[in-house]
Amino acid sequence: MKIGIVCYPTFGGSGVVATELGKELADKGHLVHFITYNQPVRLGSFRKNIFYHEVNVSEYPLFDYPPYELVLASKMVDVVKHEQLDLLHVHYAIPHASAAYMAKKILAEEDIHIPVITTLHGTDITLLGKDASFEPVISFAINKSDRVTAVSSSLKNDTYKLFGVNKDIEVIPNFIRMDQDSYTPNEELRQSYAPNGEKIIAHISNFRPVKRIPDIIEIFNLVRKEVKAKLVLVGDGPDRNKVSQMCREYGICDDVMLVGKLKNPTEVLSIADLFMLPSEQESFGLAALEAMAAGVPVVSSNTGGIPEVNRHGVSGMMSNVGDIEEMAKHSIYLLESEKRLEKFKKQALERAKEFDISKVLSRYEKLYEEALEEVRVLNQ
Repeated sequence: MKIGIVCYPTFGGSGVVATELGKELADKGHLVHFITYNQPVRLGSFRKNIFYHEVNVSEYPLFDYPPYELVLASKMVDVVKHEQLDLLHVHYAIPHASAAYMAKKILAEEDIHIPVITTLHGTDITLLGKDASFEPVISFAINKSDRVTAVSSSLKNDTYKLFGVNKDIEVIPNFIRMDQDSYTPNEELRQSYAPNGEKIIAHISNFRPVKRIPDIIEIFNLVRKEVKAKLVLVGDGPDRNKVSQMCREYGICDDVMLVGKLKNPTEVLSIADLFMLPSEQESFGLAALEAMAAGVPVVSSNTGGIPEVNRHGVSGMMSNVGDIEEMAKHSIYLLESEKRLEKFKKQALERAKEFDISKVLSRYEKLYEEALEEVRVLNQ
């Protein structure tokens, strides 16, 4: 198949999943064309069967804001026609699904009929769903897609609750490539972060308020009173300055490392003992899954799609959002006993294997074939 993938090229979960999916499809022999405004951060170097088409948005004096959706739709039309794509798989409802619908209608005028698969990832529903001005466009774009998927049952339910959607939504979870060579512990690196044998707690995110990074500082401040530990925070964003200020107030700056954005966070996960995810909302919790794939148990909130990934008492522990004291107790419980920690590490790894790409990729391929068959029938 010749597949067009439209996504955000950033560090966010939707872009990561879309890119990894494209790479796996290419490895299976499909021709994959990424259509976006920048090269996806996880795409890496030159690869077989993968092509990248940049969406260039020019500044127009007539517009206060660049018309990205229109330019994206035009680019989709161009790539579909000249690369003879079989289908478009767009990740995120707007502007990608709405632009894809426009491209589809333009192509239909030239008797080119291409199916559109839309994957919902999270904030396109849970965040924009709170803004009534987006509702008509998002509902329309989802309903006009040939196939719709969501990364969790929680997100699927939120979509039906927040929007006027009558389209069937199939839950296909996010995935991980269980490549254990990527998680081989680097003892020299671990020694540099924990020179005195401290336990390492990690967190990776975009530091937005929904991630509740200040909660992590509060939790860590309680944990370090009972267990020798270091905290490694990967990422950057609005709450970084607040976190730095809290570290100074608590006098724990020497034990908290803010390392900024990393294109490949697996090295941090490979030396971590515990991953913390106290988010206000997560449609899936991809960061938790990546931690579990490295054999790192997760202490998390129990919101959104997280319970569909992290199993309480198995791959980690869960608490209500904002319950700092209980999350601290759970962290201490896991870290204070080496035997218990090793047990949870093994269980986290086994749980992650249930989300291996080999178990998910075929579901997308089946979806593609079904959508293509419908087009063939309509064209007969």
